[in-house]
Amino acid sequence: MNSIKLSNGKVFESYTDRTILDSALQHNIILEHSCRTGRCGVCKTRIVQGLTKLLQPEDSLSAKEMADGNILTCCRSANSDLILEAEDLGALSNHPPKISPCRIDSLRQVASNVMEVILRLPPNQPINYLPGQYIDLIGKGGVRRSYSIANAPRSDGRITLFIKKVKNGEMSYYWFNDAKVNDLLRLEGPLGTFIFREPAPRNIVMLATGTGIAPIKALLEQLDSDADLINNRRIFLIWGNRFEKEFFWKHEFENLDLIYIPVLSQADKHWKGDRGYVQEILIESEIDLKDVAVYACGSEDMINSAKAELAHAGLISHNFHADAFVCSS
Repeated sequence: MNSIKLSNGKVFESYTDRTILDSALQHNIILEHSCRTGRCGVCKTRIVQGLTKLLQPEDSLSAKEMADGNILTCCRSANSDLILEAEDLGALSNHPPKISPCRIDSLRQVASNVMEVILRLPPNQPINYLPGQYIDLIGKGGVRRSYSIANAPRSDGRITLFIKKVKNGEMSYYWFNDAKVNDLLRLEGPLGTFIFREPAPRNIVMLATGTGIAPIKALLEQLDSDADLINNRRIFLIWGNRFEKEFFWKHEFENLDLIYIPVLSQADKHWKGDRGYVQEILIESEIDLKDVAVYACGSEDMINSAKAELAHAGLISHNFHADAFVCSS
């Protein structure tokens, strides 16, 4: 057993056959993470001192990042006592995941490839989560898929999901063909570390592609309901899709002065808005990237591209927060 020390002084023990991330979670210490498969790169941190052992491929790390001493905590275990640059996210320790039964409250197809699903939990047994987190839904035969929660906590405990149709997807087939109101499922959550961080810069930019709008919507609802969070801040939403018909959600906020920029990557000649990719639109804007916190959600390709391009353009690395949608295959 080895000792792991974090940059904020927290210390925990770790076995060589267990990832650093899992060891931390076992001790109720929450490190930044998302996919837990080595593909999204969210759990990247740098080794200050010590040795690690590779347990699974670190697919999202570049050769330069590895050479600079960076690792993914979901892919490595401690092979000696360690000191890491990582910090624990204390706010999440009050929101431990649990497995709960739930039923489908409603189903509504909001786009040709997107289903809005609202779940209800047993009375007086809501899950305690922070906006931006996700759940795992467990279907027949133990099939498990991750979905971001698309709403801030509600008084009735309902949970909204935006589910994209995936070709040959087992759970996708269920949602678009077999699912019925009142179907009984199980969920595990809350999961993930994609939450609003304080202190925050003056400019808050939300980047989303496709159903990546789900946790962004939840974060915007949180900001809309808390005047202290939006005081003297500018809030931007840059949402990208391929075609105009794929914008399946329209924002309505009482208090949020939101600057909304829809973007199409395959726009026809009639489209009057921005064209291209969401990170390009941000880079081309007048927003000072040195005074920005970015919250990005979408495919792993989008997240990796946005992170690299925005850092090159001047974004401070610790102000980039991401939740990558990683394909289950």
